[in-house]
Amino acid sequence: MTSRTRLTPEDITGCWAIIPTPAKPGASDWRAADTVDLDESARIVEAMIAAGVDGILSLGTLGECAGLTLEEKRAFIATIVQTARGRVPIFAGTTTLNTRDTIAQTRMARDLGADGTMVGPSMWNKPDANMAAQFYRDLAEAVPEMPICIYANSFVFKFDFPPPFWAQVAEIPQVITAKTASAATYLRDQKASKGKIRLMPMDAEFYAAARLDPGTAVAFWSSSASCGPAPAIALRELVAQAKQTGDWSAALALTDKMSAAVLPTIAYGDWELFQIHNTALEKLRFDAAGWMKAGPIRPPFQLVPDRIKEFGRIAGESWAALQTEYEPMARLAAGQRRTRSGAA
Repeated sequence: MTSRTRLTPEDITGCWAIIPTPAKPGASDWRAADTVDLDESARIVEAMIAAGVDGILSLGTLGECAGLTLEEKRAFIATIVQTARGRVPIFAGTTTLNTRDTIAQTRMARDLGADGTMVGPSMWNKPDANMAAQFYRDLAEAVPEMPICIYANSFVFKFDFPPPFWAQVAEIPQVITAKTASAATYLRDQKASKGKIRLMPMDAEFYAAARLDPGTAVAFWSSSASCGPAPAIALRELVAQAKQTGDWSAALALTDKMSAAVLPTIAYGDWELFQIHNTALEKLRFDAAGWMKAGPIRPPFQLVPDRIKEFGRIAGESWAALQTEYEPMARLAAGQRRTRSGAA
């Protein structure tokens, strides 16, 4: 493990892409071993960085953290960290069913050079706010060098992440950011956490959060970036411009297009169906978009009805069209950033 400066909330800005864990052919069979396509993993990290993303999150739900062996996780984390070479922060997910395993995996990610972890609380029993907060205290005590992104997914973790929780974890220095879902609770949770945690809504909710509080809403996550990062990069630029000019029309127009493209991914609002096929819907749309090869779905979530396959196809093709539309803007923004960085 090399010594490095721990990231702070101020380091969390811009577009953070969430990537899957690409799978080799045959990965849907439980007998398969060594299922991670490491070449594709390296390729997409390199492509994300070239496109201009500000950070990368991994090994969450669509990263199939629950379907990978420990050795597969180790190989994947090592590959993406080595590929990034410090150019953007890499947060490796270390969620497990219990505190001790999460600590062990977080130490592994730290030793492999990850810049932080994205982790949700234990989900076997439904926690209350005190239990969930203590989980993060224990993790921070055990691995004090590791910045933490709270994986605030109420569906997965059977926990609604209420204000008393945010008030407690805000006092943990290692907790620097949180992957949240909606702008609806943005101001509430921002107030509860006393502004000490950088809250990241999803890309389609970033516009709304930025309108509510332009000063603090400066970062968002995008799983859709794995269908092609250009629309997410363009959103970052358009929101930044809107904050300067007061003209939010272009940012709103892109947000509306994003929302429409994502709608099939959430099973058109059928949340029960979405929860069953969340991983499949994401991987199917990534492959349909054609920007990367997500590969087969790992067990036990590989049984996918035709209707879900169609949702994935529609979502992927819809986002691919946005990728084509906004790629010139994103390429220009990436070039300008490289020029500024070189001048600095």
